[in-house]
Amino acid sequence: MKYLALVYYQQAAMNQMSQQQWDALNRECIACGDALQQAGHYLGGNPLEPVDCATTVRVRDGKVLTTDGPFAETKEQLAGYYLLEARDLNQAVALAAKIPPARYGCIEVRPVRELQSENNSGVSLTA
Repeated sequence: MKYLALVYYQQAAMNQMSQQQWDALNRECIACGDALQQAGHYLGGNPLEPVDCATTVRVRDGKVLTTDGPFAETKEQLAGYYLLEARDLNQAVALAAKIPPARYGCIEVRPVRELQSENNSGVSLTA
């Protein structure tokens, strides 16, 4: 089963790291990805540019609306993701716990849903 591990942390706190600390964390992330890949759990992933580089897109009444920045002000920002293969949620959580930025923020683990043209389950599109 596939799981998406979303990496969140406070960008302001990360900006206070020295270049050496930042480089060390990035080396840890690379090593983590390599180890997950060698074990057959890493399907892909990438870090994201800082949240101030984001553009939020909405379509309302047929019009495209864009906003610079994230869709909502939050304490922690989405910083990247790992796409993992795991036998179940317990294993996905154990794998996510090895992702180095978990020490600075959190890792949200979600099952990946296969999008079908009909008969999708587990999703309510009414809000």
